[in-house]
Amino acid sequence: MIWNEPNNLSHWNFEIDPDWAIYARMVNLASDAIRAENPRLKRVLGGMSPIDPSFLRTMQWQGVLEHVDVVAVHGFPLDWNHWSIHEWPAKLAEIEAVTSLPLWVSEVGVSTFGAEEVQEFGLRRTAELLLGRIERVHWYSLYDLPRAWPATTRHREAEGSSYYRHFYMGLLHEDGTPKLAVRQFSEYTPEMGICQWFHFEDPRLDDAVSWLKQLGIKKIRTGLSWADSFRPNADAWFDRQMQVLEPFEVTLTFCFTPEHCGVLPNHTSPPREPSAYADFCATMVRRYT
Repeated sequence: MIWNEPNNLSHWNFEIDPDWAIYARMVNLASDAIRAENPRLKRVLGGMSPIDPSFLRTMQWQGVLEHVDVVAVHGFPLDWNHWSIHEWPAKLAEIEAVTSLPLWVSEVGVSTFGAEEVQEFGLRRTAELLLGRIERVHWYSLYDLPRAWPATTRHREAEGSSYYRHFYMGLLHEDGTPKLAVRQFSEYTPEMGICQWFHFEDPRLDDAVSWLKQLGIKKIRTGLSWADSFRPNADAWFDRQMQVLEPFEVTLTFCFTPEHCGVLPNHTSPPREPSAYADFCATMVRRYT
């Protein structure tokens, strides 16, 4: 997957790149680089959040849809989106009206911020509406985000209590104890996958793999950070992560701009040289496929 939520200011600074021209060039270069390394891999356009057919048309006008094999969307109607969970079919139809490319839901989830029973309902209704209709569905996420770690958002001050929902999206509490929805998740596997981001040298990795196997999960979406690739021992961490995930069908997201490579020194910044991101993608594909 080429980036994450490129139409979300928390993940791509479109104030610098208002027409997504830099992003489009970056995707096209990265897609070609991935295809050159391994033509069997599906190249997925970074999942949209919000679900926005206008953004997809912008990608279409810039030739991006000719360079990818799949488009993806993210939806959180019980937490952040301004539409009902029952509107999932209509939201998917909006995207399918723009492109005939396969459509994945690469993140969908429900927080336990208000009550664990809300997540139980949301999981059940999501499965009813999406499984069997969409080729790939990834539930976000396995673990709660630890409260000691900041959520990846630029809007903490504006979000109010909505910001804290970021920390309650897991099927497991941050200490690894299960929530109510865990007991029903296995009913939807292996068709339903998991999206779980691992931080650099994340201590939860081995326990996560144990839970994935226990729940019958076969498909996982995670990421390798371009920014992390410049840390000491980055290759060793990437190797360990990919080795323990080898039993699964992995959708690997490449994202996060190193500060020294960005137009601005921030992980959301467009890179000064989009080809540098394409080189990172090619290197990772060469190493792990």
